[in-house]
Amino acid sequence: MALSAKPYLQTISLDPEAEIDFEAFPFSIPAVREMNVIEFHPDVTFFVGENGSGKSTILEAIALANGFGPEGGTKSVRFETAKTISPLNKYLRISRSFKHPKDGYFLRAESFYNVASYMDEVGYLDGYGGQSLHSRSHGEAFIALLTNKLRGKGLYLLDEPEAALSPNRQLAALSAIHQLVQNESQFIIATHSPILLSYPNAKILQFDQSGIYEVVYEDTEHYVVTKDFLNHYPKRLEYLLSDDDSTA
Repeated sequence: MALSAKPYLQTISLDPEAEIDFEAFPFSIPAVREMNVIEFHPDVTFFVGENGSGKSTILEAIALANGFGPEGGTKSVRFETAKTISPLNKYLRISRSFKHPKDGYFLRAESFYNVASYMDEVGYLDGYGGQSLHSRSHGEAFIALLTNKLRGKGLYLLDEPEAALSPNRQLAALSAIHQLVQNESQFIIATHSPILLSYPNAKILQFDQSGIYEVVYEDTEHYVVTKDFLNHYPKRLEYLLSDDDSTA
């Protein structure tokens, strides 16, 4: 693999020449307001943070700025069932590699059902194993996407893919992601999954009230809380489910 081929997407930042109202959504989100230059890993970059921290908003803006539709899918999938898209993509400054990806996909867990319906309507199912995605479970449909639709040498943006996957399927997804990385692909993934976050050498960006900054896997809340709960779950359950008013 030519090392110079990646990353396809190198950096993003807010355009310093743009006139921005930082009191308006989505610039009122602290991570967006404080966003400096985000540098992407050539293989896998993860966005982590609490719900509402801005990771999906920024991933959506990256997707739109790179030509994907608001509901997800390939760049040829163009529809919008709800007017909920933020204008952030119009304010981004993007640095790309000299080499363009030959493949691409934007997965939104919340709108994957709509993309599956669109695929049925247009009759384009070859890339999904020749079978309607609605004839499978959500998890099976996503695995079919990873193993059949994504061809490699691509830029892939995934928003909370674990929503569809059991723990075993998340492990299978890790393997599929690795195969695609070895085939010159780059991933940017917003996730809450400590399993997916374990991908070796990935860059993990934490979104919170202070902005966006890099963390190591073992310092993520996802790892710390999951490990603590599994190692001490009787005590944690006793505390969480206690009727004592002092724990309310």
